[in-house]
Amino acid sequence: MSRLTLPDANRIIETAFQKAAELRLKPLGVVVLDAGGHLIAFQRQDGASMLRFEIAFGKAYGALAIGVGSRTVSQMAIDRPHFFQGLSGVSGGKIVPVPGGVLVRKDGELLGAVGVTGDTSDNDEICAVAGINTAGFTAEA
Repeated sequence: MSRLTLPDANRIIETAFQKAAELRLKPLGVVVLDAGGHLIAFQRQDGASMLRFEIAFGKAYGALAIGVGSRTVSQMAIDRPHFFQGLSGVSGGKIVPVPGGVLVRKDGELLGAVGVTGDTSDNDEICAVAGINTAGFTAEA
């Protein structure tokens, strides 16, 4: 049974920040959660605005809660607003339904999720995927 470790999480975050620098993005916050939704690591770049932890956590948490990347959660919120309203209620409002929450898998097994926030949601997702793939896992956006 595989699991995400603190060194794995730190490598994911470091690579996400490198990708953000390469793309000249705004300062990011990156969270890594295990498969149970527990925090492994969070870092934010200098200059990142407030609430970056809450937003990054909400993207990753939503992906884990539904079992799909937060891009799909975003579309679900549009297509099925009553379902999403209920989901938001039972989660205590923890789910942020926008791209940037990406599931982490290894050999098909769900290990956790990464949430990135700070730039556009599309760019956040690009950075999450880069971090996950570089750390040797499979990203499911």
